[in-house]
Amino acid sequence: MKSWLAAVQIAALCIGGAAPGIAQAQVPTSAAPLALKPDQQAFLDLYKEMVETNTTLSVGSCTQAAAQVATRLKAAGFTDADITQFSVPEHPKEGGIVAILPGTSKMLKPMLLLAHLDVVEAKREDWTRDPFKLIEEGGHYYARGSADDKSMAAVWADLMIRFKKDGYHPKRMIKMALTCGEETTYAFNGAQWLAQNKRDLIAAEFALNEGGGGDTDGKGKIIVQTMQVGEKAVQNFRLETTNAGGHSSIPIRDNAIYELSDALAKVRDHEFPVMMTDTTKAFFAQAGAGRKDRIGAAMVAIAANPADKDAEAIVSTDRTYHSMLRTTCVATLLDGGHANNALPQRAGANVNCRMFPGQTLEQTQAALAAAIGDAKVTITPVPPVRPTAVPPALDPRIMGPAETLVKKYFPGVPLVPVMSTGATDGIFLEAVGIPTYGVPGIWGDPDGNGAHGLNERIEVRSLFTGRDYLTDLVKVYANMN
Repeated sequence: MKSWLAAVQIAALCIGGAAPGIAQAQVPTSAAPLALKPDQQAFLDLYKEMVETNTTLSVGSCTQAAAQVATRLKAAGFTDADITQFSVPEHPKEGGIVAILPGTSKMLKPMLLLAHLDVVEAKREDWTRDPFKLIEEGGHYYARGSADDKSMAAVWADLMIRFKKDGYHPKRMIKMALTCGEETTYAFNGAQWLAQNKRDLIAAEFALNEGGGGDTDGKGKIIVQTMQVGEKAVQNFRLETTNAGGHSSIPIRDNAIYELSDALAKVRDHEFPVMMTDTTKAFFAQAGAGRKDRIGAAMVAIAANPADKDAEAIVSTDRTYHSMLRTTCVATLLDGGHANNALPQRAGANVNCRMFPGQTLEQTQAALAAAIGDAKVTITPVPPVRPTAVPPALDPRIMGPAETLVKKYFPGVPLVPVMSTGATDGIFLEAVGIPTYGVPGIWGDPDGNGAHGLNERIEVRSLFTGRDYLTDLVKVYANMN
């Protein structure tokens, strides 16, 4: 999932474009190339190698990318005992790496840095540039994975290398896990495998991950930085109707396609109830206060009273906010029938649900069944079944340092906690008791910077400034009691 997707979805909405009352920071011009220091050049070399190593599911290899990182870690002084490279026989190219930098305190629990090495597929014939060559143009780096998520993976690997070379000894052990499988639901998922099979290896008090980040107004101003604190869980269900069928010249009312259509219309019309976490309450209160319009007032009102139906109706007119308030389910695939002159014997649809934190598969399936109200419509969970989303605490020990550094690096820009309506690998860590936070720092534009699409890019200064911000943030967390 795109590293700053939550911010891109929400920033322009919560700020209301250039809403009065919220200061904005000017993004430094990126027309002129940066004059790189030696450590920045080393980082760029690492980042370039990562980006130009194809890690798509079809023809790429995360295992190769992980091995390249391991080589660089060892050159910096990490030993074999500090590094674990892993894969499974069934998926030899979908491996990953865990590296450990010891801490000086025996009392403090480790922290974990998580990022994914795999990227979405990219066809050369569709792109303006070669998607697997890092190209600097117009103040941006273009390539598949330049933003999602090799920017973060490179930042984590780079800071581990620099810490080791510099002889830096944090109080808290720092662990890094670079994994595969985040971008493809049915692929082998390294974060899930580690959580289920190597829990001690990644055990940590908390983890830092993608999901937060900054957003510009598209014209050169950063308008918000976000910290992702919680996310929804993804679950697909297959709805299916069956019938004996027959000749199309003799229609019947209980046509499988009609019955499925009726069921899907009821799914469309079903509204799941409003739910809140501490994160979404804080988001609606803070973001709403920054707006000077009707929606802003309603956001503040619903944060204070989630049962306020008038406020709910207003807030829900925005589809992003509507999704942040509840579980959502939507039809995404459709199939049915077997011949153009025969009554359908079977019709089916995929319904994609994004379940609010704390909501289980069983609860969501039961809600769909109740909304449809037709026992002839079968509702079957589609594998894989992910864990129930567990929202991490809106912890001031996490939010405080991040906000302090946002004030330093991005004066006048607010840091807003947000719950992602999408999904990251953080859900697998949270399921085993590791609160996971999507960190601020790197920024993008409202158009999403081409992540998952064509001509993916990241602003050069976003990458290097984000690297500095995240290095400072990790140091603060690694030394706090």
